[in-house]
Amino acid sequence: MLSRMKWLALTGVVLLSVFSTTADAKVTVAYSDWPGWVAWDIGIQKGWFRAAGVDVEFIWFDYVASMDAFAAGQVDAVAMTNGDSLVIGATAKPNVGILINDFSNGNDKVVAKPGIANVMGLKGKKVGVEVGFVSHLLLTKALESAGMKESDITVVNMATHETPQAIMSGGVDAIVAWQPHSGIVLRDVAGSKAVFTSANVPGLIYDMLCVSPESLRSNRADWVKVIKVWFKIANYIADEKNLPDILEIMSARVGLTPKEYAPLMSGTKFLGAEGIKKAFTKTAGLESVYGSSAIVDAFQVGNAIYDDAQKIDTYLDPSLVIDAMK
Repeated sequence: MLSRMKWLALTGVVLLSVFSTTADAKVTVAYSDWPGWVAWDIGIQKGWFRAAGVDVEFIWFDYVASMDAFAAGQVDAVAMTNGDSLVIGATAKPNVGILINDFSNGNDKVVAKPGIANVMGLKGKKVGVEVGFVSHLLLTKALESAGMKESDITVVNMATHETPQAIMSGGVDAIVAWQPHSGIVLRDVAGSKAVFTSANVPGLIYDMLCVSPESLRSNRADWVKVIKVWFKIANYIADEKNLPDILEIMSARVGLTPKEYAPLMSGTKFLGAEGIKKAFTKTAGLESVYGSSAIVDAFQVGNAIYDDAQKIDTYLDPSLVIDAMK
C-alpha cells in the first residue's frame, strides 16, 4: 500500500537477503513483506520456476526500497498495490500490472479502543491515520458505511508505524493500519476491537506484479511462465492440507513463527487463475481492478498525491493471464 511505502521510507530499513533461482537471471522481481508476495517463496523453495523453464531472480526488499529499485531500473518488475502502481507511474516510472496476487481481505483495519463498539462510536473521537494514503481511504469508506463524514471525527495525521503507540498512550481513540500494526493493537490493548476492515470493502486494495514496459516487450514469454507458476502457488495455497508447509515457508521468510503468521493468511484473499481473470474484467466496482484503481486514482488526485488523473487502462494488461490459462 502507499501508506506502507511511506512508513518504510521513514524507517530507513532495507532487508538485503536475496534468493536467486539462477546465477544469471534473465528477468528480476523485487518483492516484499505482504502475504500475497511472500507466497512467491513457495514457488522458489519448491523449484517450480526452474521446472517451468523460466530464468528469474526474486530479490527481497523493504516495500519502499523495492519500488525505488524498480523506478531506478534496477529490476524488471516489482510487487506493489494497484494504488501504488499509479503513484509510481505518475511520478517515477511507467509500469504494467500483469498479475493480481490477491486483495486485502481484513489485514487492513480500523481498530478502536475499549468502549467503541462500531464505526458510529467514532463520532467525536480522535482517529490516528496517515492522511492522504490508502489507510485514509479505508477510513473514508468506514465512515461512509455508517452515514458519517470526516467532519464527524477528529483526524490525527501520523505515520502508520506510530499508530499502535498512539492508541496505547491514549493520544487517539482509534487507528487505521495494516498488519502487523493493527494486530499489535488488538493483541496489546485489552478490549480493543476492529470496527471496520478491508474485508468490508473487498477489492479496495489489490496486490499485483507490475512489470516495466521494456521488459514486457522483450520478455513476454518469460512473464507468462512466471504467471503459470503463480497459478500453481495459488492452487497449493487453496488446498488446506498444505497449510502447515505453507506457514513454515512463508513465516520463515519474514522471521515469524507459523502460529504468528497464520492470522495474516486469513486476512488475504489469494487469487488463482479464475479469480484473477474475474478481477481483470472491466467494471466500475471494487470487484474489478479497473474499478478499484479508478476509485483510488480519484482519491489520490483529491489528496494531491499526484496532479493528474491516470489512464487506468495503460496500467493493466490481462492478456498474459489469458495466455497462461491456455
